[in-house]
Amino acid sequence: MADRWHTGFVDAFGVQGLLGQVEGRAPSDVLAWLATTPLAWRRQIRYVAIDMSAGYRAAIRTGLPHAQVVVDHLHVVQLANKMLNIVRRRTTAALRGRRGRAADPEWKARRRLLRNREDLTDAQFTTMWNALIDAGTIGMTLLTAWIAKERLRDLLACTRTGVDRHRIGHLRFKFLTWCADSEIPEVRQLAVTVDRWWPEIAAFIATGHSNAKSEGINRVIKLVAHAAHGFRNPANQRLRTRCVTTRRARGHLHPA
Repeated sequence: MADRWHTGFVDAFGVQGLLGQVEGRAPSDVLAWLATTPLAWRRQIRYVAIDMSAGYRAAIRTGLPHAQVVVDHLHVVQLANKMLNIVRRRTTAALRGRRGRAADPEWKARRRLLRNREDLTDAQFTTMWNALIDAGTIGMTLLTAWIAKERLRDLLACTRTGVDRHRIGHLRFKFLTWCADSEIPEVRQLAVTVDRWWPEIAAFIATGHSNAKSEGINRVIKLVAHAAHGFRNPANQRLRTRCVTTRRARGHLHPA
């Protein structure tokens, strides 16, 4: 049976585009593709940018032990925003006994909670803050979770700024301490996840390397699959994907 999920390998820091694609997302699938590439080429790889996939991280550590794994800040912030949504739904269900409604202050603030603080005007921020304070327990819980998200963003904002490690350590300590003291399960779990991925997050802060090109190619692939109403043949899926994501031959990987 064909696996609808594929793993793409993208030149994130150059112009080579999509380097390869394999069916499946297991570590063994990644390692199988790496085994087909020249050893000299693999040894040149210094950084690999991924999302927060433990399977991919394990595969890279095995197949490219000399390379530094980097987690793009986009995925870290997405994790924090997901946490905020979960906290909002859970607290509303627990304290109101139902799903959120348009008249609820936490429902009205749901979009602003997910926006960056600097993207909110002072009036927007004040309106959100005061409404949640007035909402009582629900609002205080959400503001606590929101502050955790913003402290995490403060830490990620150190990327390529030349900030010394003591400053980074201080911001990390503030974030972890706030999460630990919050007594909110989802906020504490966010801190646990960030701590577990800290070497990869620290690598992003130091280098600023991103998997933005990979995300862009993934978007194109999804649009092609949508236009084709899905694929039944993995070979055709790979061919269509390569046609829309690159026009260059891959001779540098498999020389004649």
